[in-house]
Formats: sequence, C-alpha cells, structure tokens
Amino acid sequence: MRFTSRRKTIAFFVVLSVCLVAAALALNISWIILHWRQGVLLLFGVIVFAAIILGMILNTGFLVREIRRNEHHDSFINAVTHELKTPIASIRLYLETLQRREVDEAQRKQFYRLMLDDTDRLLGTVEQVLKAGELGYKRPRNLTEVDFGHLVDECMELARTRHHLQASQLHWLEPMNGNQVKLEGDGSELRTAVSNILDNAIKYSADKVDVSVQIQTRGDHIALSVRDQGIGIAENDLKRIFKRFYRVSSRSVSQVKGTGLGLFIVRAVARAHAGRVFAESGGENRGTTVTLELPRKAS
Repeated sequence: MRFTSRRKTIAFFVVLSVCLVAAALALNISWIILHWRQGVLLLFGVIVFAAIILGMILNTGFLVREIRRNEHHDSFINAVTHELKTPIASIRLYLETLQRREVDEAQRKQFYRLMLDDTDRLLGTVEQVLKAGELGYKRPRNLTEVDFGHLVDECMELARTRHHLQASQLHWLEPMNGNQVKLEGDGSELRTAVSNILDNAIKYSADKVDVSVQIQTRGDHIALSVRDQGIGIAENDLKRIFKRFYRVSSRSVSQVKGTGLGLFIVRAVARAHAGRVFAESGGENRGTTVTLELPRKAS
C-alpha cells in the first residue's frame, strides 16, 4: 500500500511537471507570436521562460529522487529491523526453554548451536551497517601485500561453514594450483567485499546452491568472478543493485533476507582500491555473475 502511494506521488509530480512545461512553452510561443517585433523583450522573455522550464524540470527530478531515496531508506529500516528482531526473538525463545524445563544433553547442544548461529547472524547485520557507515571512497590506510587467492579461499571456507554447504556447492571453477595472485590493499576490507559477494551468490541461489569462483589476470588487473545458478537479475537492475539500500523488487528476490548494503559495501571497497565491480545476468532464473576487478601489485 505504501509503495503504491509513493508511485502515485511520483506519477503526480511527473505529470505536473509535464503540464507546467507544456503551459510555459505555450505561453512562450504565444508571446513570441504577439511580440515578435520587439527584439529585446523577445530575447528577455525567451531567457526567462527557459529558466522557468529548467527550474521546474530540476525541481521535479529532485523531488522524484527524494521520494525514491526515502522509499529505499524505509525498506532498509524494515529489513534491518527484521534482521535484528528475528535472531533476538529466537535466542530468547531458546533461553526461556532452557530456563523453564529440563532438556537432554543432545537437545541442549542443539539449542546452543542454534543460538550461536543467531548470534552470528545478528553480529553480521550490525557489522554491515557499521561498515556501510564508515566506508568512503578514499584510499585504504592499512595497505599491505595480500595473497588474493589465499584470501578468497579462506572466505569460501568460511562461507561453506556459515551456510552449511558441501565443497561441491561452492567451488573453484579452475584449480588454483598453488599460484599466488598478489595485490596491494587492505586485507580486512577485501575480505569483507569477497565475503559479501559469496554470501549474495549463496542467498540468491534459492534451493539449488551451485556457486563457482574464478580468478583471472586481465592485463594489469585481477578479476574475481563469482557465478551462481540462482534467480538472476533483470537487466534494468544490474547497475542499481550496487546502490545503498537498493533491493530488487521482484517477488522471488524480496523473499530473500538482507539489508541492501552488501553490494554497496563491495562497490565502496572496489573504488577505494582503484578497482570496480559489476554484475552480469541473462535475466530472471538464469543466474548471476558478479566480477570484482582490482589492480595487480606492481612487480
């Protein structure tokens, strides 16, 4: 209901702008026809009307942008609230169960494991929000030599553990064969970016998790490509998914939990390292490939 109301508001401002521009043009043309002999006034009138039209267009564009930004912000607040509330409620339920009745050792261990998983989920959400707030487009301060292949391998192992995956579900497309791929950067930020790409690929794979990872050298750059066989992305959303708070509005994607910050953080880290990130997809239900390009370490 709220999104429908906002779409109507956007439509109203667009129609209003078109009507005002049309009216201004009609008045301008009429004025020119009636006063075509008065050259100075004619020129002045044309300039004034052009300024009015430009002002109305800019004002309407600004209002539409603000409405969309508020819509994304509200979606983010709702998503974060859900991501915080759900694990807290789950942990509370398990603790109340342990407090009120006796449970056997096996069930107690299961409760502990589930509470730890919920704690990890809670911590991950908080870290993403904090990371998104502190990241900028400046060069990272803690520059060191990073074995990028080893870093990606560690992130893959962590993702398998976190999402309870088999090695075949998250795998290298081609064996690394011990080859070292070096670059200069902030290891912590790069690890965050790679983990977010992997987590996204897994989350949006739905029930058929089959994620392949590949590292290639492209001239003076290193390219990490993560390919999933999941729900895919429509063409008009491929660039928007890297914006802050943006989440694809299709029904299949809206059911996936998230804050809309993961790929924004990836883009911020890529830009801070003088690199870039982009996504490719054949459309809905055709999988997605996210590629992170970073400059290689000068030899």
